[in-house]
Amino acid sequence: MSKIRALWPVLLSIGAGIAAWQIAVSVSEIPSYVLPAPKAVWAALADGVSQSPLARSSFWFHLFDTLKATTAGFVIGAVLGLVLAALMAESRLIETAALPYVVGLQSLPKVAIAPLLVIWLGYGIESKIAMASVLTLFPVLINALAGFRSSARERIELMLALKATRWQIFRYIKLPGALPMIFAGLHIGIVYAMLGTIVSEFTGAQKGMGVIITQLQTVSDTAGVFAALALLGCTGYALISIMRWLQRRIVFWAESAAQDTGL
Repeated sequence: MSKIRALWPVLLSIGAGIAAWQIAVSVSEIPSYVLPAPKAVWAALADGVSQSPLARSSFWFHLFDTLKATTAGFVIGAVLGLVLAALMAESRLIETAALPYVVGLQSLPKVAIAPLLVIWLGYGIESKIAMASVLTLFPVLINALAGFRSSARERIELMLALKATRWQIFRYIKLPGALPMIFAGLHIGIVYAMLGTIVSEFTGAQKGMGVIITQLQTVSDTAGVFAALALLGCTGYALISIMRWLQRRIVFWAESAAQDTGL
């Protein structure tokens, strides 16, 4: 019952947004090719998801490929970010050597990187995975590094007094203490991974949600574009919900501590 009650604010918010959307379309008489009515978007969405997943005109056909690239890119970027953050937290030399490259890569416009990845890796899923990995790397790395550096000094000193090894200090003190910050980076990273995949699909791909959105724009099917965007929004929310579920299962002690302190 508590979970059902928690859904009411979300449902009311969505309902209010759709009602405001319908009123704006009806009152201002905006052309449908500029802003379609919610009914038209719903019809386009129903048509896209009702088709066979094997049909190229189906939303599922393209969404599965986007999700596959997003998941693979997220895993690769997250693992690289965590490993690099751990190395940088343990060695100032590695941090000094690697950080300029990471920050420089993050500072580059991703729209400019995507064509290069397509040239290097082709129009298949590889370029999309690479772009998703690039966008995932930075938020995971920065948040994990901040988490590793935030370990309580007295706990580390106690472990040193007990003659613990460097690996034992990292495993039992730094890693558990950094998990809340790591998951904060993972929450951002999973969204960035999907954005990177879509950007790569806009630049050049054979299938994916970015491809079908481009096709719908070409024929001025604005309702179809809105339907695809709505499906992507729901997918992004589902990915975030999965990450929250994992965080509650893995870092349950942090949530309990926050409740005990009234936060």
